[in-house]
Amino acid sequence: MSTIRHALIASLVLTTAAVRAGEVDEGFVSLFNGKDLTGWTPPEGDDGHWRVVDGAIDYDAQSPAKGSKDLWSNAEYEDFVLKVDWRIKEAPFLNHVPYILPDGAHARNVKGEELRLALPDADSGVFLRGSARHQVNIWCWPIGSGEMYGVRTDPKTSPELRAAVTPKHQADKPVGQWNTFEITVKGKTVTTRLNGVVVVDQVEIPDLPARGRIAFQHHGSRNAAGEWTGPPSLLQFRNVSIKELKAAK
Repeated sequence: MSTIRHALIASLVLTTAAVRAGEVDEGFVSLFNGKDLTGWTPPEGDDGHWRVVDGAIDYDAQSPAKGSKDLWSNAEYEDFVLKVDWRIKEAPFLNHVPYILPDGAHARNVKGEELRLALPDADSGVFLRGSARHQVNIWCWPIGSGEMYGVRTDPKTSPELRAAVTPKHQADKPVGQWNTFEITVKGKTVTTRLNGVVVVDQVEIPDLPARGRIAFQHHGSRNAAGEWTGPPSLLQFRNVSIKELKAAK
């Protein structure tokens, strides 16, 4: 009887995932069918490390591909609203992450030494318009997901822009739980909502590319002993949909 019950529960979970994968809000088009990677380009030589599990895009951070190990959309986009659910499956790497101030600077002690916290970490992100620099980060840092690390940490970035791409709130759910990004890109402007909370608000980024593909980021590697040498992208993505907008004037 227990075996039958477990089978029914498993069937219900799979069915629910499939239904959710097919749901899109009005005006949006689904970018993921919940069954396979149609519409996406895995890295050449990936050998199935980017795959679909229980209605979600699943990654184990161990792609043997040479070059980019990221998962790219086939299509390019200009102005759009992107919705995607994501979750960090686990965070097995102990990282020493910076304590980031609201203005995007790293906090320091009275000796001028950077303050860092030893915390379990994972790392991924959503590339906008084909650019790794302009990714919306996913990780376990206290500052929260949704920032644009490549822009914030660039020494050439102005203080105003650095503060603008730093999350206003930490809106992440605990590791293992699902989160939702709603990312609006129009002209040179990016707004990111995480779980309904605006974390980056209409920030204008001068060097944001005009058009490009979307990607989910690979991060992490193992040493000869099988230990992680950096925070891995042990992530899942589902309910990926996009609404293209009229080009900004």
